[in-house]
Amino acid sequence: MLAAFDNGESEKSEPGKTLRPLLRAFNSASGDIEASAVISTDGLSMAWVLDENTDPDRFGAMCASLLALANRAAQEISRGKLKQVLVEGDKGTMLLVYAGNESVLAVASKPTMNLGKIFLDAKKTAEKIAQVLENISY
Repeated sequence: MLAAFDNGESEKSEPGKTLRPLLRAFNSASGDIEASAVISTDGLSMAWVLDENTDPDRFGAMCASLLALANRAAQEISRGKLKQVLVEGDKGTMLLVYAGNESVLAVASKPTMNLGKIFLDAKKTAEKIAQVLENISY
């Protein structure tokens, strides 16, 4: 099981100061959510509540790469604009949901999660994140 790690590093940036409380609230709303992060589409981790063994910079870069590949694959098979990416493993699920045009909400959850609830909660949180980022100059 992941233990959310809060070292305060993401609160050093302006987006981090504003987004971190949203992530904490999102994570605490469900016992199934183990970690979350807000990442720019170019791989910059802006705010996070992650496992202490997870490097937020490396995680951000990997999420951006995954998102870019998924976007390209969706275009290749004419699926339209990509909305989200779901990665399911035997120890849990990772969901990437666009939060505006230039950022994404990454969510790690337990394998026992209610997929519909996580999708709904992640979408609502991503909308809040997009609104916050529209009002921040960084």
